[in-house]
Amino acid sequence: MSTRPVSEAIGVCLHCLRTRPEEALPIAQEAHRRAREAFGMPAVAPRTPGGIRCGLCAWDCTLGEGERGYCGLRMAQKGRLVHLAGTPEKGLLQWYRDPLPTNCVADWVCEGHHRRGDHNLAVFYGSCTFHCLFCQNWHFRELSPQAGPLLSAQELANVANPHTFCVCFFGGDPSSQMPHALAAGRLLARKGVRVCWETNGMMHPKLLDHAVQLSLETGGCIKFDLKAFDENLHIALTGASNRRTLENFQRAAARIPERPQPPLVVASTLLIPGYVDAEEVHRIARFIAAIDPEIPYTLLAFAPHFLMADLPCTSSTHAQEAVEAARAAGLSRIRVGNVFLLDMPVPF
Repeated sequence: MSTRPVSEAIGVCLHCLRTRPEEALPIAQEAHRRAREAFGMPAVAPRTPGGIRCGLCAWDCTLGEGERGYCGLRMAQKGRLVHLAGTPEKGLLQWYRDPLPTNCVADWVCEGHHRRGDHNLAVFYGSCTFHCLFCQNWHFRELSPQAGPLLSAQELANVANPHTFCVCFFGGDPSSQMPHALAAGRLLARKGVRVCWETNGMMHPKLLDHAVQLSLETGGCIKFDLKAFDENLHIALTGASNRRTLENFQRAAARIPERPQPPLVVASTLLIPGYVDAEEVHRIARFIAAIDPEIPYTLLAFAPHFLMADLPCTSSTHAQEAVEAARAAGLSRIRVGNVFLLDMPVPF
């Protein structure tokens, strides 16, 4: 019998997801449906025949009259696609100044690590194209276009000052509000600000191209959260397929030769006890190494959050096994982040 922890939120173990997905996945998907409905979000991406197509991300929602898209920011009204937020005129977000050096997955390979006294403009978008049951920033679900806060790209760019070294668009995720993020990024780039992204990579490939171009030109990077390599596990954890994420990762990494340093593309994976084990890390790392073994890879320690608060923190043994697996897969630049969480006892 497996001694690996199983989260009640998912209701199935890693072994079943890998070997019996036809039985295990429906259980996990039902958990996502219930959780999304609790926050007033569509249970699944709409696919209404004859509806209005969005196309901004991999969900490719087709909306019937009055329906909202998976991210909650688009709806069909009178035969038109209406953007409730995520346009250059109105972004659903919060922002703050994060003093450098900061707790960023790319800090260890970024010039910002040496810019003490400057800050990162951290832009937290209040929407997402994933539905991670372990989300550490789950409170984005409490934001809404009706209640705000809404900020235009120009208003966001205006908060930059001479000490704004870089901007990072994260969330939630910028993939659901790319038109706003790109508009703000271009304005900030004109002020000499480095443009960075932390994303699940679900955006339309052409929008990704514009994001990568901004990072190339400004000295920034694009940080991909690679949650899992096994598609069934990925769906169970995030509610979404990882196909677009992996395709976009390859697409962005293909441009590394245009600017090898500082790193253009950085990858990270959260070490979720019972689910993202050394074997899963090896698969992810092998995928990355086949593209470029020099791509920096950050392994992040897990702490209980949102609906998976019944799991323990990542152990130091788990982290060490993951590092060894990534190295065996061919990667040369590996780091464990959030080490202060390793082996941390969690009160229940």
